[in-house]
Amino acid sequence: MTATVLFVCVHNAGRSQMAAGFLRALGGDRVQVLSAGSLPADRINPTAVAAMAEVGIDIAGEQPTVITDAAVRQADVVVTMGCGDACPFFPGTRYEDWPLEDPAGLGIASVRPIRDEIRQRVLDLLASLD
Repeated sequence: MTATVLFVCVHNAGRSQMAAGFLRALGGDRVQVLSAGSLPADRINPTAVAAMAEVGIDIAGEQPTVITDAAVRQADVVVTMGCGDACPFFPGTRYEDWPLEDPAGLGIASVRPIRDEIRQRVLDLLASLD
């Protein structure tokens, strides 16, 4: 079975994009990965891109997108990261909230621990899908 995971944060430019990058890299064919934001930014956070590049994952080509009811309905798991009530809720869908610091405006040294925590959470999520 292929699980569909949707990562949602406010701007879909940092946390959710890093999580999606890790899940694509670590989950392979076992997962379909979606990401979105309640108020998408114009572009991916360049510091998040740099932090992911340090661990060999390229998210530079990703584009922030707005969350839709269709994306939430498609997901088996919705992981929220600080979007609060802006995230649609559908009964029967598994939700997880990851309280992660927003990397917006932070330097690379401050983004690395956020990236590393996201990687561990993605590994835990993958283990829970098996």
